[in-house]
Amino acid sequence: MEIYARPMAAYEHQLTADVDQFVAHVEQKLLAGSVTAKLEDTYEHTIGTARMVVRVYERYSAMGGNRVSLGVSILAVDGQLAVSAITSGGSEAVFFKINTMGEDSFLQKAVDAIESFTGELPPPVRADGAVV
Repeated sequence: MEIYARPMAAYEHQLTADVDQFVAHVEQKLLAGSVTAKLEDTYEHTIGTARMVVRVYERYSAMGGNRVSLGVSILAVDGQLAVSAITSGGSEAVFFKINTMGEDSFLQKAVDAIESFTGELPPPVRADGAVV
């Protein structure tokens, strides 16, 4: 797990999994964990065997008195997933960031959701359905 000290709270993770199962798991965990959390937008693009899945969530931060966004980007190639989660919008200041507790809290929800995923990539199967 890597959480970076950047202007925005960020987290990166890699795993082997089915991208659709992973996205469904993360989405369920993020939306179930907050009354105000909402999926704002989605984006998917495929080139060859690579697939990029992007989800943007938003929720109200009572501590900051504002809304905080969370972007989750997943690059999936042959069952290997590279995940990035970045939060923004939780500061009260005009020219620099102060009180980023809302961002940090939303990012921690994403980290918990990502790291709690236990699904594994299913074993390969032949055309006749037999496990290889």
